[in-house]
This record gives sequence, structure tokens and C-alpha cells, in this order.
Amino acid sequence: MIRNIKTITEFHQYRGLPKPEHHLISVIDIENVQHWHADEPINLSLDFYIVALKRVFSKGKVNYGQDQYYYNEGIMSFMAPNQVFSISNENNEEVKQSGWVLLVHPDFLWNTVLANKIKQYEYFDYSANEALALTEKEEKTIVGIIENIQQEYHSNIDNFSQDIIIAHLETLMNYADRFYHRQFLTHKKVNHKILDRFEKLLMDYFKSDAINQTGLPTPHYIAESLNVSVSYLSRLLKTLTGQSTQQHIHDKLIEKAKERLSTTELSVSEIAYELGFEHPQSFGKLFKAKTNQSPLEFRQSFN
Repeated sequence: MIRNIKTITEFHQYRGLPKPEHHLISVIDIENVQHWHADEPINLSLDFYIVALKRVFSKGKVNYGQDQYYYNEGIMSFMAPNQVFSISNENNEEVKQSGWVLLVHPDFLWNTVLANKIKQYEYFDYSANEALALTEKEEKTIVGIIENIQQEYHSNIDNFSQDIIIAHLETLMNYADRFYHRQFLTHKKVNHKILDRFEKLLMDYFKSDAINQTGLPTPHYIAESLNVSVSYLSRLLKTLTGQSTQQHIHDKLIEKAKERLSTTELSVSEIAYELGFEHPQSFGKLFKAKTNQSPLEFRQSFN
């Protein structure tokens, strides 16, 4: 069962908080939120954006998509409207945590540049296990921006208030984008492990009969098999290799095609069908785009 919460006011009521000072934007001190208990696991879907920084999340976990994430340090996470998540406690104890949660309703962004731009930030599509770990210096930067937002809507609202808050929000998103990019570069060991698993997954897939049964692997299939989101995997690969998930799949496909063209007498059409193509012309077009040769020209080069 999924509980949908449509407004920030409704969320405040649900979490036992006072009525928000602004019905379209709110900064919540997590220590003021009623604690989650073991009998509460429930799927939630909210009609607004969430940006959270949780410094402590002991003995509890967040389920987000098909993944789970355990918080024990300063972690930022992002959720877009209508994404489903749940919070549960395995040990039948109160979950203690600190930090803050920023709630922003899409109506607050209406008719602004950020209304469209916010949809382009990839981290709103990341899962909780792909959350952003901040350094102490980065956390201070983010907290400073949040405090500016909170101070602005706590003050008397005037004709400048929304523009100033929007500017702070955009600065927050841009810093998060920078820190995510830094994380891809600094977490090389973890990221290269994902890359190694990705390469092995593709190799095993093309060695098996899966390609004959289900066709070419999709980025969604690869990401799901690696327990990461599609957008996170794509950005990780772009950072490490300069290529997208789809480009890696095509490269592995061409390797397999070259092997079949050079070591068998199968026709180009037979190889195309074997590699999961419904139409040999599509295979020929991709092969030439990748190698500057048609499949027949490549085969003839071995004679």
C-alpha cells in the first residue's frame, strides 16, 4: 500500500510538526520529527521535491526503489515528486537521527527557469544507495545555503522573497551537482568495482544464450543487475570511460560480431539474428558506424 501526501502542510501533520510557515517550501529539523518505529514501515509518495541531509541514522534504513541504504555519516539524498520510498526499523527501537529536510512544492517553482532546470539534475533519479556523501567542508557550504533559505521565508515575505529563495535553490542544486561529480572521481575503488562487474556482466551475457532469447541487453537491465539506477550508471561510465551504457553495450556487441564474422561461415543475416537483431540492415548499419566497414568488408579482410 502506498500513502500519497499531496501538500507540505499534510506532511507536517503526518510527522507531528507545527503548520509550515510557507505552504510551498519548508525546512525541517529532523530532531523535531516524531521518531519512526518498527511497526511503521509504509510506502510513501510525495507530490513535492525532497532534499535531505542526515548526519545520523542509527539502526534504521531507507528503502528506495529496490535498494537499501544505511546512514551512519553525513549523507545527502534527493527525491522528485511521485517517487516511492519507505522507512523502517529492523531492531524494534527508536531511530535516532539529526540533520534537516528541505521540502519544495513544484508550484513554488512555477513560471521560473528552475521549474524546468530542476528536472535535468540527474541525482533526483538516483537511488538511496547512490546518495551523496559530503566532506565536512562541503556540508558547511550546503548547510549555509539551507540556512539562507530558511531565514528568507522566516522573514516578512515581499516581492523579492521568491526570487531570492529560487536563487538559493539553484545554487544548492549546482553545488550538489559539483559534489556528485567529485564523488565519481574520488570514489575510484568503488566505481571501478562497478565497472568491472559491468564488463563481466556484458561478457557473460554475450557468452550465454540470453541474447538469442531476449535480444540485446538494455541499459535498464544492466543497471538493475548491478543494483544501481540507469542515470547513475550512465554518469559513472561517462566519468570513468567517456562512454554511455548503450555505447559500451554496442562495443561489446561489435566485438562478438567480429568474432563470428572471422571464425564462422555463418551469413551476415544469421549472425545478425544470433546477436539479437530483428533486421540484418540494422546490424549492418551499426557495424559500419562503429568500424567504418560493412560486415562483408570486414570478413573479406581476413581472406
